[in-house]
Amino acid sequence: MGRAPKTVDVRLKLPMLEIAGSWEPNDAERRAAWELYVELVTRVSVVPMRADEGLLREALTSLYSLFGSTREILRRHGPQIAEPKRDGQYNFGYLAVAMLNYGLRPLLASWHPALEDWESRRPADRSRRDHERAWPEADRLRSSLDGTRQVLSAYADLLASACGIPNLLGAIPPAPTDG
Repeated sequence: MGRAPKTVDVRLKLPMLEIAGSWEPNDAERRAAWELYVELVTRVSVVPMRADEGLLREALTSLYSLFGSTREILRRHGPQIAEPKRDGQYNFGYLAVAMLNYGLRPLLASWHPALEDWESRRPADRSRRDHERAWPEADRLRSSLDGTRQVLSAYADLLASACGIPNLLGAIPPAPTDG
């Protein structure tokens, strides 16, 4: 990660919080940023899901698992990735916790119980997929997932910048449009 810039411009617009300023990541923060970056770009969190693809439950489960992955990264790298910086600069710890609490938690807190309630009403002779597609709220949840995907994509961009790498999301071809 030798090409990594000394300072990274931070501009993140979360559902209930806007983060703007700068971040001068130390080596431990860059290693943690790489680990979280890999978690983000390899799951549904940043890959668009077409209306006829996947299960909403699987998408929510994947997003929920980011809590465990991020906690593990924070524990493994220790306090040096959350040390206060001069002039109010951001640190990896703050950015990671903000991602969880303001980028993911609102979506999961709202939609997880709503989908769980619908799932509990599935008739025995109906597949999980067919039942989920019949849910009147499915399109709204897909829209919410897309909004969260945009937030997490901005995080992925930030983490790639901190690591001094091109954003690997360019390797993901855009989803074909319906119609």
